[in-house]
Amino acid sequence: MIKKIQDANVKNQVILLRLDLNIPYSNGQSSDISRIERSKKTILFLTKNGNKVVILSHFGRPNGKISKAFSLKNIMGYLQEVLGINITFLPSHEIELCRKTINNSPFPSVLLMENVRFSKLEETNDPDFSFKLASLGDLYCNDAFSVSHRAHASTQGITNYLPSFAGFLIQSELKALSKALDQPLKPVTAIVGGSKISTKIEILNNLSKKVDFLVIGGAMANTFLDAKGYGIGSSLTEKKMLRTAEAIMQDLESKNCTLVLPRDIVCATSLKIDADNHIFSVDCCPADKMILDVGPQTQKVIIDVISKSRTLIWNGPLGAFETPPFDKGTNNIAKYVAKTTLEGKINSIAGGGDTLSALKGSGSHSQFSYVSTAGGAFLEWLEGKSLPGIESLKK
Repeated sequence: MIKKIQDANVKNQVILLRLDLNIPYSNGQSSDISRIERSKKTILFLTKNGNKVVILSHFGRPNGKISKAFSLKNIMGYLQEVLGINITFLPSHEIELCRKTINNSPFPSVLLMENVRFSKLEETNDPDFSFKLASLGDLYCNDAFSVSHRAHASTQGITNYLPSFAGFLIQSELKALSKALDQPLKPVTAIVGGSKISTKIEILNNLSKKVDFLVIGGAMANTFLDAKGYGIGSSLTEKKMLRTAEAIMQDLESKNCTLVLPRDIVCATSLKIDADNHIFSVDCCPADKMILDVGPQTQKVIIDVISKSRTLIWNGPLGAFETPPFDKGTNNIAKYVAKTTLEGKINSIAGGGDTLSALKGSGSHSQFSYVSTAGGAFLEWLEGKSLPGIESLKK
């Protein structure tokens, strides 16, 4: 059981708060500040209790080098706008300079330390760096589920030196994910898409033990179709993974987990917006065309499976959603899931970078029961792995 920040009874103390402020940022603007918005509850809870809040975060991949392009000062304006309060910036990791500024700040206040990944010691989980960070506060709070699969100084090492608690965002993530896999309403369906089996073997193996229906889409499905002997034309596939696909299919049979693969396919000769495309039965893919989406019959099968289910876990699109019209399969299924969720018929959980983008494209992401902002952490949770940043909150 993780320790929760609301149970810490913290007042008039210095709280080191780990957030994930690694938002998309280009040409001086961000297209998505949802990670900042989701952190608001924890920050305001801490300030309302009279605390000084020192925010720790990374931004981009500076690889241990100082770079203006990856400075958290770039996005501090968004943070101030969401919170509605002024924030003091700590421009370096010089601990004594940081300590002086923190000590001179009033209760309550919010301070933002420069990108922790400007130090190469962050990602190596260096004990000295962890200790120095910890020395700035009285208590540590992690509200960055999306980086909690990393054993870094600001996510795991720091917990060795301070009382450590989970923020509200982490609590909501864990509650939603536990409800989906650990204590789900049955039957359970998982949709797994994307381009490669090789990156999702552990996910498929773990889900096969816990779900009743496994829907596979995207280019991943091509490898399964190839393994079953279907022609897939010029479609993307992983020839080296054919035996693995065969083994997964045999394993699913032994576990009474129903595998759902495409029955009809949308094909084109090139992946271009509004490219000329045609629908074929799965056993009739032309040699000169590539499979780019699931067809209407497959969508009906998937909808039928979902209609029988009480829990849905979704990771990965069903087709080349970035390029219309090959987003139709993903969009239609997403809209159906949103509808059944609003009707109270299903608990729907989705996560992973491409998944979030695909669901936003369909306009249905806000109607799912829960959409995780995490990428790697969500995937490792699907794989059944323990997350170092979360385990450290159980001490």
